[in-house]
Amino acid sequence: MVVAGIFVFILRGFIFIPMSVEGNSMEKTLHPDDHIVYEKFSSIHRFDIIIFQTTDGLIYVKRVIGLPGDHIQYKDDELYINGEKTEEDFLGQAKIKRDSNQYTTNFDTEELLGKKEISEDHFFVLGDNRRISKDSRSFGEVSSDQIIGKARLVYFPLRHFKIF
Repeated sequence: MVVAGIFVFILRGFIFIPMSVEGNSMEKTLHPDDHIVYEKFSSIHRFDIIIFQTTDGLIYVKRVIGLPGDHIQYKDDELYINGEKTEEDFLGQAKIKRDSNQYTTNFDTEELLGKKEISEDHFFVLGDNRRISKDSRSFGEVSSDQIIGKARLVYFPLRHFKIF
C-alpha cells in the first residue's frame, strides 16, 4: 500500500500533473473549470496545447502556432506558416464567420515582434477563441524556459473528456 501511495504521489506530482482551466480563451477546445492533466517531459510541437508562466507570474494555457524560425501570418482568416497556407482543423466550426468580422484578425510576426522569424527557443501561441484571447499577439513570444508543460487530457467534467 505504501509503495502504491508513493508511486501515485510521484506520478501525480511530477509526471501527470492536474490543474483546472480558467477563462474562455481556449473555447471550444477547453472550457472554464475543465480539469486537465499536463506533463513536463515531452518536446513541444506545432498545435500542441501548452501551459506556461509569463514574467509577471500569470499562468496561461494556449496553442503553439509558431515554432523557432517560423514566420507567421494571418490573412483573411487564413494561417500562413513560412508562406504556406496551413489548416487549423482544431478550430472546427468556430472559424466560420458569423458576421462581417474575421475570427482571427490579420497580423504578421514581422509587424508584431519587430522581426520576421520567431526567436530560437521561443514559440508563438494563440488561444483557440481568437476574438478574446490574450496571447502572443499581445505579449509576444513565449520562451521555452517559461513552459511548464503540455496538456494531455481533459478528465473532468466527463462530457468534456478528450485526449490530446
